[in-house]
Amino acid sequence: MAKFFIKSNQIQDNTIIITGEDVNHIKNVLRKKQGDQIIACDGIDTDYYCKILSLEKEKIILEVLEKNILSAEPNVKIDIFQGLPKFDKMELIIQKTTELGVNKIIPLETKRVVVKLDEKTKIKKIERWQKIAQEAAKQCKRTHIPLIDNVVTIKNVIEKFEGYDIVLLAYEKENNSSIKSIIRDLVEPSKIAVVIGPEGGFEEKEVNYLCGSL
Repeated sequence: MAKFFIKSNQIQDNTIIITGEDVNHIKNVLRKKQGDQIIACDGIDTDYYCKILSLEKEKIILEVLEKNILSAEPNVKIDIFQGLPKFDKMELIIQKTTELGVNKIIPLETKRVVVKLDEKTKIKKIERWQKIAQEAAKQCKRTHIPLIDNVVTIKNVIEKFEGYDIVLLAYEKENNSSIKSIIRDLVEPSKIAVVIGPEGGFEEKEVNYLCGSL
């Protein structure tokens, strides 16, 4: 059954009003008709199994048949700080990490990042990446859409680390410990940050800067 994400203000008593791009998708792509059923998800923890009451030009009205409170999201929230890769690799990273259950993805500019984005391009990219995260969340039946945050630099990423139980930095020259051993020794963490560089990895001074701040 097709699944669509909604906001709380779209829920009115026992009806849900679908607006925006989903209207075209439901009517013209899926070719749904009055009486057909779809799932509306509030993006938090509830799926609403609905029947289509009417299909109008700019909105679709649904009747809620059943509510299903879910607990499918991971207990541990994992946020990915991802160094900007070349070409469209970021789209694949967002798709797959969404399917794996990450909570949030923060694009990261480092010294070895090849792709340099101006402010206007950043806004457009984030909008597109957010749509990709939403589509991936729909496909794998998640109740939460990962937030694609604003692009940060090495210098201002430090302030983002506050509130995490642990910050894991992926660095190819580290030989003293493995991710498995680190995670195994954690006592019920609730929020983890994973910092990953671009294709060329981190410069040593970036690693020293990041590690010195933790």
